[in-house]
Amino acid sequence: MSTYTTDVHTERVDHLGLITLNRPKALNALSLAMVRELNHVLQAWQDDAQVKAVVVRGSNKEGPFGAFCAGGDIRYFHQAALSGDATLEDFFTEEYSLNHLIQHYPKPYIALMDGIVMGGGMGLSQGAALRVVTERTKMAMPETHIGLFPDVGGGYFLSRCHGPACPQHMGEYLALTGHVLRGGESLHVGLADVGVDAVALPALWDTLQHKDWQTGEAVVVWLREQSQASTAQAMAVTPAWQSTPIDAVFGLATVAAIEQALQGADEWSVQTLKALHQQSPLMLCVTLEQIRRGRTMNLADDLRMERDLVRHCFQTQHLSRRGVSSETVEGIRALAVDKDHAPKWYPTRIADVTPEMVQPFFESPWPASAHPLHHLR
Repeated sequence: MSTYTTDVHTERVDHLGLITLNRPKALNALSLAMVRELNHVLQAWQDDAQVKAVVVRGSNKEGPFGAFCAGGDIRYFHQAALSGDATLEDFFTEEYSLNHLIQHYPKPYIALMDGIVMGGGMGLSQGAALRVVTERTKMAMPETHIGLFPDVGGGYFLSRCHGPACPQHMGEYLALTGHVLRGGESLHVGLADVGVDAVALPALWDTLQHKDWQTGEAVVVWLREQSQASTAQAMAVTPAWQSTPIDAVFGLATVAAIEQALQGADEWSVQTLKALHQQSPLMLCVTLEQIRRGRTMNLADDLRMERDLVRHCFQTQHLSRRGVSSETVEGIRALAVDKDHAPKWYPTRIADVTPEMVQPFFESPWPASAHPLHHLR
């Protein structure tokens, strides 16, 4: 049984539910229609006793795999914000509900994270029972570059980065800089579980459909077995950031202190400071607070916090900014609309961001009983 929408292909093959994100020209960036289709099919399959496990992949212009998901459709965000389109609110409510559904899915949900995995793509994969990466994986949460923050549960999963050699404050580093983890690096920080060679993905996908799976757990066990050698090989490579002072810098209390600590002349400090200076100073400070708060939250509470944050990003009432004057709309304009890569941030300097600018982002616009995500548990 197959279902095709324009941008999502879902198919049930024996005891497997198979999903292919099929919007390759946009690197599978999520539209509201895609979010709704994914919510619909996952809810249907969780109640279907015949479906033992779900596997999701992306596609590129050449066919399956090669790209997973580059995030949300930021051009739509820009247009909707400027036109006052109410579906922008629906998008984030429904996307975050989808992220929660995946995290708490009652059956093994397996994400084949080949190629670009950013923003909303992380939301589709970080809650998976098995997160599979390849040597082509490019994983990041670069939202501060567009005047946003790492949403879709980023406060939850980035703050919980872990691994034998993973810095304690890796989450702050990834969230503030938007640093791209390549290939097996994501294994070292606990944002992926196993690695496979990209060339092996088509055969794995085909074999999955021809085995008689009695349980979903058997699918996970089999994939782990198939990926043992390549995972070990990826883990044997020492990440470049292992020799950098991430904890000493990104464990500091404020973004201003982090900026000050990066005044050295070494290559890592220079490049890291350059990355920070490309981002919105205001949203860097909001993001640091988000990661620190998220570290002590469960996913449902984190998503509710992020739903509050995203409303304030587009309607920053306490700073009398909304629509075209908001950091987020300006950031998207510079990156994806006019493509001048010269956003006009306000404030322009990290030193000029005050706690009075940041703290209202964390005040909910809704009473608890009327929160758009009050139903998440």
